[in-house]
Amino acid sequence: MGIVISIANQKGGVGKTTTAINLASSLANLRNKILLVDLDYQANATSCMGVDRGAVHKSIFDVFKREATFQDILIKSNHRNVDVLPAKTMVEGVEEVIIADSNRDFILHDIIQVIKDNYDYILIDCPPSLGYITTNALVASDGVIIPVQCEFLAMDGLTQLLNTIRTVQNKKKVNKEDLTIYGVLLTMLDKRVTSGFQIVNEIKTYFKEKVFKTIIPRNITCSNATFYGMPVTQFSPRCKSSVSYKKLAKEVVSRREQR
Repeated sequence: MGIVISIANQKGGVGKTTTAINLASSLANLRNKILLVDLDYQANATSCMGVDRGAVHKSIFDVFKREATFQDILIKSNHRNVDVLPAKTMVEGVEEVIIADSNRDFILHDIIQVIKDNYDYILIDCPPSLGYITTNALVASDGVIIPVQCEFLAMDGLTQLLNTIRTVQNKKKVNKEDLTIYGVLLTMLDKRVTSGFQIVNEIKTYFKEKVFKTIIPRNITCSNATFYGMPVTQFSPRCKSSVSYKKLAKEVVSRREQR
């Protein structure tokens, strides 16, 4: 059975999408079958997996609105072993439809349960908010990876996210399911700046063994890869960020084996 992992932090610019696409690519290179679910209205994860956003007529948000099924929207990406449930940028009325649904917190959960056995890992790129879309992602997930930027105010807002995770854990008990913090990922470390290492120590003190050993460095190559619509692991396989994401994938696999 596959494992579902949300990549979540309501703070923007911490590396959620970059982590989602590069972890998907790295896990696929380890011969895993991956589904990447793009829940961000910017649809960057969709385009960075080589999918033309302009050609996406139906997206995951249409599935939320009951106007499409996952079979209608499933796309094979340019990366071997990675399928995508795409997002699109022009979306209206999704939150309103979810609010009106009596099963509002379990819409994505029920979709994922149907296809969970088809994949080794299902990764969900969450939007930078703690609204109904993110709640759906967490309810559908077995674990959550929290990217935290190695910069000042890195802890800002994490209490609210942790409270949301606890709320979702209680919801999942209805189905005798659990949601764990799969790991906290330190991102965008600039080794030239002392304050970055101070943040690393602060996060490790707070989250202890939950923090991944792998730290993702700040690297311009990641931005360049995004421009060309591909994961950095594919764009520049030997750069520092690529090597780090490959190490992260091995850590994710190892943590799964230890569960």
